[in-house]
Amino acid sequence: MGPQDLREALPAEDTAAGLRAIGDELSDRFYERADVVRTLLVTLLAGQHSLVLGPPGTAKSEMARELTGRIEGASYWEILLSKFTAPTRMFGPIDVAALARGEYRQLYDGRATTAHVAFIDEIFKCSTAALNETLGYLNERIYHPESGGAPVRCPLIGAITASNELPDGEDSAAIYDRLLVRIEVKYLEDPSNFAALVRSAVSRPAAPTRTTVELAALRRAVAEHVPAVEVPDLIVDAVCTLRAALRRRELVASDRRWRQAVGLLQASAYLDGRRSVTENDLSVLTHVLWNSPAERPAVEREVLHLVNPDAKEALDLADTIDELEAQLDAMAGQSREALSEWVITKAHHQLATAGRRLERLREEAVGAGRSTAAVDRVTGRQRAVRARVLTEALGVDASAVQAQL
Repeated sequence: MGPQDLREALPAEDTAAGLRAIGDELSDRFYERADVVRTLLVTLLAGQHSLVLGPPGTAKSEMARELTGRIEGASYWEILLSKFTAPTRMFGPIDVAALARGEYRQLYDGRATTAHVAFIDEIFKCSTAALNETLGYLNERIYHPESGGAPVRCPLIGAITASNELPDGEDSAAIYDRLLVRIEVKYLEDPSNFAALVRSAVSRPAAPTRTTVELAALRRAVAEHVPAVEVPDLIVDAVCTLRAALRRRELVASDRRWRQAVGLLQASAYLDGRRSVTENDLSVLTHVLWNSPAERPAVEREVLHLVNPDAKEALDLADTIDELEAQLDAMAGQSREALSEWVITKAHHQLATAGRRLERLREEAVGAGRSTAAVDRVTGRQRAVRARVLTEALGVDASAVQAQL
């Protein structure tokens, strides 16, 4: 690498390091959201749009604001859509003063037309009137003015969208298809994280570290550095293998979605400071290749079968944990003696065994440099189910359960 190449490489490395620091800071702030935060960063670096799907009160909008707030110089715009939202409210209201002079024009400042990052809440409630303009905005980054003038080119890098539910009509399904990355979020499962959340409501924490990156550096990463990441033939072969495995399960994604996913793989490698995509980067595809949440576990298993053996075993343990929770639900109303016998003869041993194995899987993953996101998620489930068993089946006080966890 010559001196000029070195000067060009260093800013890319600095930008990636800054984005990793931002991801770490946001993961510390938003409990059980490390994988969500990283996926949003990867999606933004790929110049794509994401959907965060989950119930109200899961910090969807707050994460979007915090992430965008770390990009110095970026214009952020957000809106909560309804079936009655007019296109002018999204892209620019009519200039009333100009209209009084006989001129018809719109005011674009502070609207979607000038945003570098957009957060669109309740995206599937987009009005019929605004549908075509929203599709054009997401697809081509353009807006066609109501006056019929030349299209307005928008500086949008990526949109973060959110919804409490999946689309239920053809119009909203068209938007859904344009959102390459789909991320599920749920309420907190780990009792220790929930306790920390409650404590944060009454404590006065120290001001958090706040890393930022320049907008120009991010735009250069999106336009130049991410597309320059190498995609080896080994990865192409793995993607082909994954597609075949999913098709055998009748899980079919469009050719366009597969092609766009390559950019996500490159962005994942770039974010980790690598110049070439590796098998670990394939994990991001778990957020790309499903259409309904019911399909996500099958997609995740096929992806992890290729890239992450410890995560695949963690998902197998999750099946055991889910089965135990289902048994606990089915035993509602039974005597304390019956519940205690079930805990002693079955639940305690299986949960403890799963917990120990998850600890070892995490150690192995860390040692091998693999992602621990799936293992950590299953560990949270194990802790949550164990807490339910202790409180509901054995009658242990919740504060005592927290101390044991």
